[in-house]
Amino acid sequence: MLGPAGVAGATGRLEGERDNWGRVSRAVGKGETGRGRVGLGSSVLWGSWGYPRDTQGGEQCPPGLGAASAPANPPSCLSALRNRPEGKVLETVGVFEAPKQHGKYETGQLFLHSVFGYRGIVLFPWQARLYDRDVASPVTEKSENVAGHGSKEVKGKTHTYYQVLIDARDCPHISQRSQTEAVTFLANHDDSRALYAIPGLDYVSHEDILPYSSTDQVPIQHELFERFLMYDQTKVPPFVARDTLCAWQEKNHPWLELSDVHRETTENIRVTVIPFYMGMREAQNSHVYWWRYCIRLENLDSEVVQLRERHWRIFSLSGTLETVRGRGVVGREPVLSKEQPAFQYSSHVSLQASSGHMWGTFRFERPDGSHFDVRIPPFSLESNKDEKTPPSGLHW
Repeated sequence: MLGPAGVAGATGRLEGERDNWGRVSRAVGKGETGRGRVGLGSSVLWGSWGYPRDTQGGEQCPPGLGAASAPANPPSCLSALRNRPEGKVLETVGVFEAPKQHGKYETGQLFLHSVFGYRGIVLFPWQARLYDRDVASPVTEKSENVAGHGSKEVKGKTHTYYQVLIDARDCPHISQRSQTEAVTFLANHDDSRALYAIPGLDYVSHEDILPYSSTDQVPIQHELFERFLMYDQTKVPPFVARDTLCAWQEKNHPWLELSDVHRETTENIRVTVIPFYMGMREAQNSHVYWWRYCIRLENLDSEVVQLRERHWRIFSLSGTLETVRGRGVVGREPVLSKEQPAFQYSSHVSLQASSGHMWGTFRFERPDGSHFDVRIPPFSLESNKDEKTPPSGLHW
């Protein structure tokens, strides 16, 4: 259902046998693919609605669900633990498939998010330009030189992201620290202050997809699943787009499109920013332009750090430069640790001009009380030139 926008989402990676949310648990085995990420090793994976059975008991994929796996890794099956009146039982969710090193995932591909642990399904891909300030580039396609943030310029590299649906059963476990990610947009009526959201709609980078297959004809619980997708056993994957998904994508393309991604690492804290243009509204005889920006913080080291302050500088094409300082982000001061090294949230900004720039720093605190500043990569706020009609939300 549509409702007032929730603009923040907090998350953490999986580590060891279970994370402290009780969302997904796994046995630790050979073939780990990296600290804090879900591996495709020899372990059986559970979506958790309670505590799992003894993982050393040799749980196997059920007959008839031949397991696929990543190269050099034994087969793995994805299972869910659900609460029932007679007790907790282990039920198979699906079977892991080999992650794609080349090419794109198709509409209807089921996956587990390798960082945030939720189940989802791919709706369609986006080709974004990734501006990674950690990668030196002698040639530039687009200047990232923003006043007050140094003179470094970077070249945009094409990178695939996916528009996905999040399984509603996993949302409560993602949202214990903050609200689940949603796509926000301006309402299609005269109230210029109205902001609405489509909950459980996310953008996922190609490398964060852990694909799996399922024999369930409705494997994802989301109110849009059966509006957008239908089961077709002759297809691989067996979920194909309905006409409503194609029409919705075409009609709302300007408000959904992911075009630029910005990334920078300071002292092993990586900051990724994705801005989205939301539209323009008239207020008090002037035009107000709105953007949403999603920020992901990742601790690439083992040292525990805590975000304490934010410092933003917002430049508008009208010539104004605004400075914003405050405690934490979205009312929180997240701790990034080896067990939960990632935090993600979204917020909004408005300008009385059709474009601008944002950049700044996050101040973190170490266990010994010392502080350090982490750079927020500068990013552009650009309005859509071909702005015809406001977004239609869920109206068909």
